[in-house]
Amino acid sequence: MKISILDDYHDTVRTLACFRKLQGHDITIWNDHVEDVDRLAARLRDTEALVLIRERTQVRAPLINRLDRLKLISQRSVFPHIDIDACTRRGVIVSSGQHADTPSYATAELTWGLVLAAMRQIPQQMSALRAGKWQIGVGSSLRGKTLGVYGYGRIGAVVAGYAKAFGMNVMVWAREASRAGAQADGYQVARSKEAFFEECDVICLHMRLVESTRGIVSAGDLARMKPSALLVNTSRAALIEQGALVTALRRGRPGMAAVDVYDEEPLLDTNHPLFHMDNVVCTPHIGYVSREEYEIQFADIFDQVIAYGTGAPINVVNPEVLKLTARRSS
Repeated sequence: MKISILDDYHDTVRTLACFRKLQGHDITIWNDHVEDVDRLAARLRDTEALVLIRERTQVRAPLINRLDRLKLISQRSVFPHIDIDACTRRGVIVSSGQHADTPSYATAELTWGLVLAAMRQIPQQMSALRAGKWQIGVGSSLRGKTLGVYGYGRIGAVVAGYAKAFGMNVMVWAREASRAGAQADGYQVARSKEAFFEECDVICLHMRLVESTRGIVSAGDLARMKPSALLVNTSRAALIEQGALVTALRRGRPGMAAVDVYDEEPLLDTNHPLFHMDNVVCTPHIGYVSREEYEIQFADIFDQVIAYGTGAPINVVNPEVLKLTARRSS
């Protein structure tokens, strides 16, 4: 099978142990990022199975309609970047495991890295030291403060557990079922969404981006935060009302932010306002980017490719295409 892998920026996939699963297949790996449909269509014209790394490339109808040999898209997690209807019409199976039983420890760890970096001003202090300055400010400790976990799912639960090591109190806000789960695990649930934003010293967002969560953090929510508070987003930028975070930071509530996700990715505009704020720490969507996480994710992705090759596809998110294919072959 002719397999293409897009957006492997650092040529990491071929070095993974799980890459051996694809032995015997004709594999092409692309290390750059291309958005132009004509260029993508040209490089993928012979592709039968397309492997995606999260949402790095948009796969919409204008591209899908030009890939006559494409039969499978294999990836992991959510798929807002894929036109599922267009895939179904073209007979392309989309396989995407939702890893319900395997939290992203890499993302949880990065969340805490950002909390520590922002609260202790680590990037700013490092930059100042390189410029010949000694101590540019006084940071804040975490012990005794309240960590707010917004969204108590797989990652949120892990982040909450790490808070114990720092001697922090944990407060949770989430949908009703998740709040019940947090209470069962011994964590405090906020009286209301308003109280959550008002009382927490650090708030971390840990939700999937779906229509019901898009813009779920409003400008009004941010305005309730303390001037000393920190907002951390390692989930998706669109969870926050568009433009609200920059405005809120300029107004001083919250006082700090740490961000790993953006409305447009890859974000290469050096004039982005977040990059020029002294109270913000930014990283380039590296929450899941660790070798260990890649091994877990690509093992699943490659298993989906192998399953398709045996005629028994798994984790199919558009099962209608199976019926359509069966009708066409009968």
